[in-house]
Formats: sequence, C-alpha cells, structure tokens
Amino acid sequence: MFARSALRAAQPLKRAALKRTYATEPPAKAGSSNNALLYGAGAVGAAGAAYWYFGASGAQKAEAKVKDAVAGPPKKAFLGGDQGFISLALKDVEVINHNTKKFIFQLPEDDQVSGMQITSALLTKFKPADGEKPIIRPYTPTSEEDTKGLIELIVKKYPNGPMSTYLHDMVPGQRLDFKGPLPKYPWEANKHKHIALIAGGTGITPMYQLARAIFRNADDQTKVTLVFGNLTEEDILLKKEWEDLENTYPQRFRAFYTLDKPPKSWTGGAAGHITKDLLKTVLPEPKEDNIKIFVCGPPGLYKAISGNKVSPSDQGELTGYLKELGYSKDQVFKF
Repeated sequence: MFARSALRAAQPLKRAALKRTYATEPPAKAGSSNNALLYGAGAVGAAGAAYWYFGASGAQKAEAKVKDAVAGPPKKAFLGGDQGFISLALKDVEVINHNTKKFIFQLPEDDQVSGMQITSALLTKFKPADGEKPIIRPYTPTSEEDTKGLIELIVKKYPNGPMSTYLHDMVPGQRLDFKGPLPKYPWEANKHKHIALIAGGTGITPMYQLARAIFRNADDQTKVTLVFGNLTEEDILLKKEWEDLENTYPQRFRAFYTLDKPPKSWTGGAAGHITKDLLKTVLPEPKEDNIKIFVCGPPGLYKAISGNKVSPSDQGELTGYLKELGYSKDQVFKF
C-alpha cells in the first residue's frame, strides 16, 4: 500500500514557520510531542521546527562509563565466524498491533550475546513443508547487542509474505534458523556530525539499532533526525522508544511522523507520505559538513526518496527527492 501511494503529496507544510534554524530557547518539557511543532496552526506558531543541539552532560558521560566498567569483559557471541545456520527456539511472542508481533528467541546459553554489530542484520530461514526451496529473509533485531540469552525480532505480517506468515504462525517451542551478522554500514562514535533516518514501516528497525547505539555511547555526540512514514498511528513501531529518546536527548534528537490515514485528532505529524517539502524543511542541508542520510523501507519509499539499491554491495544511483534536493550519492546510504 505504501508503494502504491508513496508519490502522493502530503498536506502542504506551513513554510513560514518551518525554518531550518537552531534555537536558543530551552527544549520543550518532557513528554511533549516535537511533531506538534510542525503541524497545526497553534503548534507551529508555538516554536517552529527548530533544533537544540548541545553536548551530553559530564554527568551522563560519567554514568555511562561507570555502567561500562560494571559490565565487565565482553560476553561470548552466538553469531559470527564461519558457522552456517543455527537453530533457535522461540521463547515468547508479544502482539504489538493488528499485524505486527515481537518474537523472542532463546540463545543456546543464558550468558551469550547475539554477536550483532552496529549496523548489521541477520538471516532467518525455514524449509516449507511442501518441499520447496528454503525461504530466507534478513531482519534487524531490536534487542540490544549486549543483551544476554535472547534475540528479539519485530516482524510485520505482509500479504503473501512467506517468512512473515511463517513467523506469525509460530508458537513458543518451535524453532527457526539464524545466520549472521551481515554488516551494513560500519559505525564509530562521531563518524558524522548529523545523520538523518528516513524510514517507512518495518524499515525502522535498522534505524533504531543505529540511533540506540549512538545515544548509549556518551562519547558519541552525533545529532539525529528521524522521518518516519506509516499508514496509521497504530503502525508507528517503537514509538515509545523514540519518545523516550526525544525526552532524554531533546538537544540532539528529533522525530517527525507522517500518516497516510491520520485520525481526526492527529497532531503528531503530517497527513500523507513523506514529501520533498518535508525533507527540505527538517533534514540537514546538503552543504552542511559531514552529514549522512540513511533510507530504509518498502519499494515505494525508495523510489520516491532515493532510488533503489542494486544489491547488498551496490547502492545504485541516487534519484528521487534526495537527488532533487541536492544531496550527493556519497551522502546517502540505503539499508
């Protein structure tokens, strides 16, 4: 559905109030929606789409370093090396919304960690009962890389999606094969001054993996902007986690949402899909030093925003809104 309507224009932005500037006033109170600054006459007039970016406090850095010291030496990893697919048992299933579930798989040993890297994905595999060739699909776990004993996947069920259908039919005790990690974009603290994450649907999971790693590292002062398109408000995955980041790091992180079918009471973003006008307003400008734009979502989003990648090793040419806005191929990475 996203693919069919990705090129439809969203509601016009109120450009007079949407200047891409840096504010000097203090951040909004915890619990407030930053997206209300973008849309609606009262909300837009209140503050505009400004950013407050200053560094993490010394107390935050000290606290993080104490946590690292207490954590001790790295735990042994489940994934990695040259091993093939390894079977894991499903421990638990949590329903997130009408078509999305969280699947919690148990690692062989309670003190093991997944072995995932920032940024990376893993492969899942099952063999259909009818004897057809195995179904293999990549996913990005939402569990933290140092979580012991388990791996979590958030999976949306798609019509005629063999892997998502199989997963949604699984019950605790059944098993699934895993292999990885599959490195994507190598990350280190402060690799870029400002990154933007443009996502649709379950394309949010690699974005969450990257953003979470940045804000867990007190030495990493990267600024982060998220633009997240969905069908309905219920479809916004990890919304609480994003809100927690906004409230904890209001000077460095902002999230902007678009909904194809917003409720009448929707004040958290724009109606329609992600548009060039929205991106021009909230993204770091192409001329800014050391920025990076990450894109992940369904085919329609890639077509409209950046163009598709050719293969895991070939990013393909940059097209779409980002090309039209003046970004270069080197400034964009397609998950």
